[in-house]
Amino acid sequence: MPTATPEQPAERRPPVRDPEAPRRVTLLELFFDLVYVVALSLISRGLIIEVDWQRAVQSLIMLMAMWWTWAITTLVTDMYDPQRTEIKLLIIAVMFGALLMTTAIPDAFGARGLVFAGTYVAIHLGRGLFLMPTVRRHRQTQRRAARIFIWFAVSAIPWLVGATVNDHAREALWLLALAIDYLGFRLAYPVPGLGVVPDAQRNVTAEHLSERYQQFFIIALGDAILVTGTVFSLHHSETENIGAFAIAFATTLLLWRIYVHKSGELLPHAIAMAKQPSKFLNSAPYTHLLMVAGVVTSAAGFDLVLLEPTGHTPPAWLAILLGGPALFLVGRAAFEYEVFSRVSLSRPGGVLALLTIAPGALFLAPVYAALGAMLVLVGVAVADHLRSRGRPPEDPSPPH
Repeated sequence: MPTATPEQPAERRPPVRDPEAPRRVTLLELFFDLVYVVALSLISRGLIIEVDWQRAVQSLIMLMAMWWTWAITTLVTDMYDPQRTEIKLLIIAVMFGALLMTTAIPDAFGARGLVFAGTYVAIHLGRGLFLMPTVRRHRQTQRRAARIFIWFAVSAIPWLVGATVNDHAREALWLLALAIDYLGFRLAYPVPGLGVVPDAQRNVTAEHLSERYQQFFIIALGDAILVTGTVFSLHHSETENIGAFAIAFATTLLLWRIYVHKSGELLPHAIAMAKQPSKFLNSAPYTHLLMVAGVVTSAAGFDLVLLEPTGHTPPAWLAILLGGPALFLVGRAAFEYEVFSRVSLSRPGGVLALLTIAPGALFLAPVYAALGAMLVLVGVAVADHLRSRGRPPEDPSPPH
């Protein structure tokens, strides 16, 4: 915390970050993340209740909504001082709202749609209503909060209207609302008369931002571990289906390894070296959403394989078993471009390999389809290792 000055006592200073202060993740932020362990678990389990495209779209909508509450809160703790009492209260309030949203996930497209959408709207509008008077002595910061509030107020309309209709109409309106929320962030929240959020107010700190995104990815992997251990313990003996159990664990390990290899390790350094750190702010929520979606889909695939390892693989099951790793690799390729401004051939090569084995996997048992996906990830991990073996450490070169 900066020391108080006679002109502006500490208790009257707006709760913005001191540029010179350390930005390590606080224990309250880690506590806040616990809500999302439950949310990701419910989304991955809900994905296999009815394995069809409509359920996949619904799961994606819920994941994108939950992710956006986390991503925007992460930016708040990066731009404001999380040690200040008012910011701590804000984080706790968002945590309560996110938990309430989580309880509505199983029936978000049924009777609890208004709880899910209403809480989402309340989180984002409530944050703006809280921050604007809190930072009233800091005019530029207040304008930033006002711009963001206006965009969320616009998206609140399809969110709330969507909660009053059913089936495809709800899906369409909520997708429209999410498009507004995600586009507003990408465009830096332009508002007539106020303009966009200046780049000077969109800079991030490598230490905090990279650590937060890495932590959430670990939470997603935790969901995969939770599914593997829980389903195996409830539906199998210690010796039955150990092969499927081992494949699920090995796949989770490979997802972790591919994520952290070079790009994950060098992300803080890459952000610090960037001439415009806001470029990472613009792209990181989207690339990590793709990777998290891939892990959540993979976790749903583990559930399917552990429940029904034998027999033929239905096309919808195959889309989950192979689509999860493919989605992760697409996000991982974009993530690598963030850090190194290039994409290793192993990323698109892995996606192509998954597409290649898909027709044959339709005639195999689900456990063999999962084995095929795991072997593709093994190939990607081996290619990463061979590419870096014997070479000097690679410096990140983010886009200018």
